[in-house]
Amino acid sequence: GDHRDLHYPLRRQRQMCIRDRRFSLQRHQRRAEHWFIVSGEGRVTLDEELITLKPGEAVDILTGTMHRMENPGEEELSFIEVQTGDYFGEDDIERFEDDFGRTG
Repeated sequence: GDHRDLHYPLRRQRQMCIRDRRFSLQRHQRRAEHWFIVSGEGRVTLDEELITLKPGEAVDILTGTMHRMENPGEEELSFIEVQTGDYFGEDDIERFEDDFGRTG
């Protein structure tokens, strides 16, 4: 077989979301994201589309797409987020709705 190291800028993190909570509705101009569900159930907003994901399922979020993850289930939601792009700063987060007052 053949393998190659990927020298592509990326950031990986594990996210947790307790039941009946949701992340802010947001978008990025300089990064895309890939979300992989580890446990629980996630409901994803991609622009106007709603997608329900279960463990082992994933979704890709293209640069410039409004997105949000929420936990409609009874158990804690855990997912892996992989970001790819050329910049990962907080100022690349444009929030449209946020339950914690971080819009604007």
